[in-house]
Amino acid sequence: MQLDLSGHHVEITDSMRGYVEKKFERISRHFEQVLDIHCVLTVEKKLHHKAEATLMMRGNKIYADATEPNMYAAIDALTDKLDRQILKHKERFQPRHAPGIKRMSQN
Repeated sequence: MQLDLSGHHVEITDSMRGYVEKKFERISRHFEQVLDIHCVLTVEKKLHHKAEATLMMRGNKIYADATEPNMYAAIDALTDKLDRQILKHKERFQPRHAPGIKRMSQN
């Protein structure tokens, strides 16, 4: 997984970069097929801190954004949204029934 982190009207500090990497490890634990993550941290009018990310995986892209009064809270909200979307995406491709087990017909 390759993480591309950039800032818009904000300087990315080492602590911010470490926090983002730590949070995105949780996503890679749930779904190992994430190839690339592009994350942008933005400050708008010093009141709104926005974090947005695009996850590229084989055959699909997942996008989410979050706006909070604190940058670390925005990163937390962003990773929560992405985690829910990843789990939903993962469920779509899971087999619904175990192979070899026949369903009982109702009589």
